[in-house]
Amino acid sequence: MNTSYGAPMHPFAIVGRIIAPPLAAARRLLTRWRLAALLLAALALTGCSVLRLAYSQAPAALYWWVDGYVDLNDAQSAALRQDIDRFAAWHRQDELPAYIGLLGTWQAMAPQNTTGAQSCAQYGALRAAVVRLADQGAEPLARVALQLSPAQLQHLERHHAKRNREFEKDFLRGTPTQRLQRRVDKAVDRYEMLYGRLSPEQVAQVRQGLRDAPFDAERLLAERRARQDELLRLIRQLQAAQGGPLATGAAVPAPAVAALRDWFVRGLPQADDPGAPWIAHGCAEYAALHNRTSAAQRERAVQVLKGYEADLRALAAPA
Repeated sequence: MNTSYGAPMHPFAIVGRIIAPPLAAARRLLTRWRLAALLLAALALTGCSVLRLAYSQAPAALYWWVDGYVDLNDAQSAALRQDIDRFAAWHRQDELPAYIGLLGTWQAMAPQNTTGAQSCAQYGALRAAVVRLADQGAEPLARVALQLSPAQLQHLERHHAKRNREFEKDFLRGTPTQRLQRRVDKAVDRYEMLYGRLSPEQVAQVRQGLRDAPFDAERLLAERRARQDELLRLIRQLQAAQGGPLATGAAVPAPAVAALRDWFVRGLPQADDPGAPWIAHGCAEYAALHNRTSAAQRERAVQVLKGYEADLRALAAPA
C-alpha cells in the first residue's frame, strides 16, 4: 500500500503506519483518506535501531502533533501526557504482538504470487487494528475535544484549512501530467523501500495503475472538508449538551466517547466500500505488480520484513 491516493495496495509495507502513528500521529492518521495508504515514515527508516528509537520517541511526537492542532493549555497538556503514557504502555503490550504476527504472515506471502482478494484481506486486518486504536484512544481524544475553548476550536479550523491547502498543492495543482507524476514518484519510492529498485517496466505498470485508478481529488477534498466540518459541529454539540467545555479533571461522558469514536471509525472505509473504489482497485494493482517482481526483489522484501519483525520483538520484550 502506498501513501498516494489511488495507489496500489501494499500489504507487506503497511505495518509502519500502525507502529508509530497511534503514538506519533505525525502523518495524519485521523485524515480519512490516509487509511487507504497505511504507510508511515517509520517504515521508511533505514536501520533497525532507528525504528526502535522512533518508537520510543513517539509519545512525545503525538503530544506535539495534538498541540499543533489545538494549542493546548497547561492543564490540558498535563492530562494529555498522562493519557499518552497509558496509551503507549497498552500499545506496546497488546498491539505489537499482533503486528509481529502480521509480519510473519507477510513474510510467508512475499515469495508467492498473490491476488487482489488476498491483498484486500490484509487491508481488512489492518483496518481492524486501526479500529482497536480508535477504541483505546477514544476516551483520551474525547477528553481533549470536550475541553477545547472557542479559541482552540478556531485554531483547529485554521489548522484544517492549512492541511487542505497542502492537499490541494499535492493533488490539484499543475497539469494532469504533473499531478500524475507526483503520485507515481511517491508510489515508486514506497515500493522501492520494500523491493529495491523497480525496473522501467515495473515503474510503467505503477504509472498505468495510478492513471486508471478511480481517483477524484476534487471530490476527495470536498469530502475531507465535510468530514472536518462534521467533527467541529459534533464537538460543539457535545459541549453544548453538557453546558460548555469539560472542566479539568471531570469524567468524560460515555456518549461523547462513543460519538467521537464512531466519527473516527466511519472514516475508515472497508475494502468493498462503494464509496472508496480505489481500495479494491489498489488491491488488484498491488497484486499485479507483486506478481511481476523478481525472485531477488521478493527475497529483499522478506529480509526487510524480517528486520521489522526483529525491531518489534525487541520493542515488545519486557524491560
